[in-house]
Amino acid sequence: MSLASATCDKMLLAGRAAIDDGTTIINLPKGIRMPILIRVMTLVFSLSLALPVLADEGMWTYDNFPTAKMQAKYGWAPDAAWLEHARLASIRLTSGCSASLVSSSGLVMTNHHCVRECVSDLADAKHDYIANGFYAATAADEKKCPAMEANQLVKITDVTQQIEAATAGKSDRAFHEAERAAKAQIESACGTASDVRCQVVTLYEGGIYDLYKYKRYQDVRIVFAPEAAAAFFGGDPDNFTFPRYDLDVSFVRIYDDGKPLRADNFLKFAAKGVKQGDIAFTSGNPGSTERADTLAQLEFQRDIAQPFVLNLFSELRGVLTEFSRRGPEEARTANTLLFGIENSLKAIKGRQLALVQGPLIADQARAELEFRKRVAADPKLAGTYGEAWDAIATAVAHQRKISVRNSLLERFPQWMSVLLGHAVTLNRYAAEVGKPDGQRLEEYSEANFPALRQEIVSPAPAHADLEKTVLTWWLTKVREYLGTSDPDVRTLLGTRSPQEIATMLVSGTKLGDASFRTRLLTGGASAIDAYHDPLIDFARLLDAPARAVRADSEDSVKAVITKNAALIAKARFALEGTGAYPDATFTLRLSYGAVAGYEENGRSIAPTTNFAGAYSHATGRDPFKLPDSWVKAQKWVDPKAQLDFVSTNDIIGGNSGSPVIGRGGEAIGLIFDGNIQSLGGNFGYDGSANRAVAVDVTGIAEALKKIYHADRLVSELTH
Repeated sequence: MSLASATCDKMLLAGRAAIDDGTTIINLPKGIRMPILIRVMTLVFSLSLALPVLADEGMWTYDNFPTAKMQAKYGWAPDAAWLEHARLASIRLTSGCSASLVSSSGLVMTNHHCVRECVSDLADAKHDYIANGFYAATAADEKKCPAMEANQLVKITDVTQQIEAATAGKSDRAFHEAERAAKAQIESACGTASDVRCQVVTLYEGGIYDLYKYKRYQDVRIVFAPEAAAAFFGGDPDNFTFPRYDLDVSFVRIYDDGKPLRADNFLKFAAKGVKQGDIAFTSGNPGSTERADTLAQLEFQRDIAQPFVLNLFSELRGVLTEFSRRGPEEARTANTLLFGIENSLKAIKGRQLALVQGPLIADQARAELEFRKRVAADPKLAGTYGEAWDAIATAVAHQRKISVRNSLLERFPQWMSVLLGHAVTLNRYAAEVGKPDGQRLEEYSEANFPALRQEIVSPAPAHADLEKTVLTWWLTKVREYLGTSDPDVRTLLGTRSPQEIATMLVSGTKLGDASFRTRLLTGGASAIDAYHDPLIDFARLLDAPARAVRADSEDSVKAVITKNAALIAKARFALEGTGAYPDATFTLRLSYGAVAGYEENGRSIAPTTNFAGAYSHATGRDPFKLPDSWVKAQKWVDPKAQLDFVSTNDIIGGNSGSPVIGRGGEAIGLIFDGNIQSLGGNFGYDGSANRAVAVDVTGIAEALKKIYHADRLVSELTH
């Protein structure tokens, strides 16, 4: 897991980009200690699979919060007004992260790694905002993030009956098409304005469908980001550990109609630091969990999907590392992509170790067999739900055959290369816009395309040399994995080398110009179809094989799994009720817990750290080198002021930037990571040792005031 997963890189999080159906790439910011990880995974998974929801486990939807369960444990639970306040103060960012409103003037708090792409896009050779930080001393200095959007969840509606009525009696492609059409119809009827985004969310593996209505804010401006050395203090050695001393925080501001958003619901900063036992809520958008996956799905990840990703990303990391060594500008332009690849690699390595060396697979096999026996014992349940597991296994068997082609041709190129992503999007928009809404690819529906459009018109730069490097590498992998005699490979490469093609594509296109892309998009399908250059013509060549394998995956794998996973969920509803929480879907959830230390290797870990610890932890050498701003301010900083803390909140990638909310509805912290014991969060939760790691808001205020002299920001947050 880790939190810091959500993350900074749109390629992995905003769209929850997956290497294949069911395998979401999780973006982690730091390193993994493998021998410790194996022992931890064994503990976590042995406790998590076959047990009911215990302790503070659960990423709960706001309309199904377990008030009675929390009341029984803590003697208090939030009422409806508290829940509405927290929901409306919570924000989802298209960087793949969570955030929260923290002032009446649209100020939003999130993690540094969640705005990393924005800060990098705004930087240039003379202004390295990653290394040196950014602060807007006046409102006029606030800079618009080129590709960031903020979404606020304003309404939840159950639409299960509509989806089930549309898909009744259908299977495979017919099921997928009916489900897609029904979702599009519901979303289109809801999203009647450009500042509204509607999403039909699949919960409980298809057991329930909810319509989430968001208010969209497309003008988001950076206000403050510290130096990377402060946000990422301790680097790989401190990753997944506690005590921690990171200031992983940034602030952006939402603008509405050119003015700072007037927010009625926001989280005031707590005046006092947290202490052991304080009630803590985390409101955020956990990206993806697989706690309800079948044995066949877990085995697919273990045997096919994750090994493929590990091999591919390991190679790409090496390519990007070598590119970065060419010079300082190459290092700067490759930084964000390399950061995302390294983070993803660390997460997938942890997940793979869990599946290979932990008891997860054996425990899942036992739990699944026992549950299937319970279903089989009831003739009515057996007749309705008994074949669902076998149907999923058949779909997964087909998924094994097509996953590599699907990854390389459909999923991979669009996030790996900025330029090719633009070409694919424009070409597909021209093909999709004339179709009925319910027949379009989902991302081109009336409800979903506005977010995609913002990416197309974004002025975020594409760096030509980096583009040539990644495209050369990708084409080399296509040829290697699919084979030189493969018809699709012959179509894409012909007689030219990957490097020749990449150079031609990047050098011969105008799609790096945001204003030109905007004109094409404004001109519609006719303008796009009439435009030719090597890159967009290549995207047209790629489109046919990519669409074919995508359709196969959606019709023969995704549709089958969705339909039958819903049957399994309903069997659980019948036997166990609806008191469980659904798997994470990068939609808003609320977890509850308490500030609490824990035991590790025979020693007690205190729940909080302070600035004195940060200064004593520093060595003056990376990654334990504090920025000069911190060194100069040491005599002014209160050494006892709290900096970071841990709580029992159940979190996962996507929760990065989530506010930690106190009993009174105030912000008490900011989630940025998890401890090493929490790495099994994709598959289960152990309340005795799983801890969420957060920055204390009083520490944030102390740093802003004493280190960064951000008086304007301090005044807004504390008054």
